[in-house]
Amino acid sequence: MDSIKIILDQIEYELVRVIAEGGMGAIYEARQKGTDGFEKVVAIKLILEKYSAVPQFRTNFIGEAKLVADLIHTNIVQIYHLGQKDLQYYMVMEYVNGINLEDFMIRHLEIKEMIPVDLAVFLISRVCRGLSYAHKKRDKNGELLNIVHRDVSPRNIMLAFEGDVKLIDFGIAKARDLMYNKEGDVIAGKDEYLSPEQALKQITDARADIFSCGILLSELVLGYNIFEAKTLKETRRNIVHGKIPDFTKLNERIDGKLNEILYKTLQGSRDERYQTAGELLTDLELYLYGGGYGPTNEKLGKYIRDLFGSDDVTVVQRWQEAVQTRRLTLD
Repeated sequence: MDSIKIILDQIEYELVRVIAEGGMGAIYEARQKGTDGFEKVVAIKLILEKYSAVPQFRTNFIGEAKLVADLIHTNIVQIYHLGQKDLQYYMVMEYVNGINLEDFMIRHLEIKEMIPVDLAVFLISRVCRGLSYAHKKRDKNGELLNIVHRDVSPRNIMLAFEGDVKLIDFGIAKARDLMYNKEGDVIAGKDEYLSPEQALKQITDARADIFSCGILLSELVLGYNIFEAKTLKETRRNIVHGKIPDFTKLNERIDGKLNEILYKTLQGSRDERYQTAGELLTDLELYLYGGGYGPTNEKLGKYIRDLFGSDDVTVVQRWQEAVQTRRLTLD
C-alpha cells in the first residue's frame, strides 16, 4: 500500500503497510512523527467503525488496552496509547520487526526441517516469562488482577529478527473487574490450543494458559498438534479426554526430562498440572541451562534470519503472501 498520513489525537502517523487484516479491522506498521524530524516505528490496531459502535466489542477493546497498558515486560508487546478517531477506536502498540510463531512453524514444514528442540523449549520459556509476569500483576492497591490470557496460540506469539519473543493480543483475556466475558457460556480461545477447562466452558484461572503452553511446546518438537482432529468438536474432545502420550516414543529427539515436563504441563486436572507459569519456566530453564550454556535471544535471532534468508520485511511479507495464496496448513 502507498503510505498514508493521518492525524490521531494531534499526533501525525504515516501508515506504511498492512501487517494483518481481518473482518473487524487491521493492524498497520506506521511511523509516528515528531518535532525536528523525530520518527518512531509503531503498530496501530484500527477497528472498523461498525464494530467500534458495538458496546460489547468496544468494551473488550478498551478493556484490552487498559489491561495491557501497565504490563511492562520484555516478553509482552507494549501498548502506548488508546484513542478514538471519529467513530473508530484505535490502539498504538510496540512494533515487532519479525514474524509470528505460526509463520515460524509453517516455514519449517515448507523446508521439511524440524525445529531444534532447544530453541522450541527456549521459545516457550520466554512465553512463560511473560505469562508469569501477567499472572502475578497487581493493581495500584496491591490486589491481584487475576489475568488469564486464554488465547496462547501461534499467531499471538511474535518472534523478532533480533530474537525477542513477545506475547500479544490480550483481546479475550479475563481479569478482575476489567473486561466483559461470558465464561461458562462460551468458549474463548482457539480450539486447537484450549485447556480442558476452556473446552468444557468452565471458569478458568492461570493454569489454563499453562496447558496451552504445553500444546505449543509439544507441537514445536513434534511438528504437529497431538490433539487436532478433522473437526473442532473432535479436537475439543481430544483435549478433554485424550491420553497423554509417551513423547519419547513419538520422537527420538525428546528425552525423558522433557517428556516429564510435557506430561506435567498437559495434565487434564488443573491440580496435577504446573500450578504457576513460574514453576514451568524454572523447569524449562533447568532443562536448557542445567548442563551449562544454552540458547539465547541472539541465537534465536540468527536462526530466524537464516531460516528466511533475510530480515528484510518485504522479503518475509512476500513469503507470507505466498503462504496464504497456496493455503499451506499445519496438517
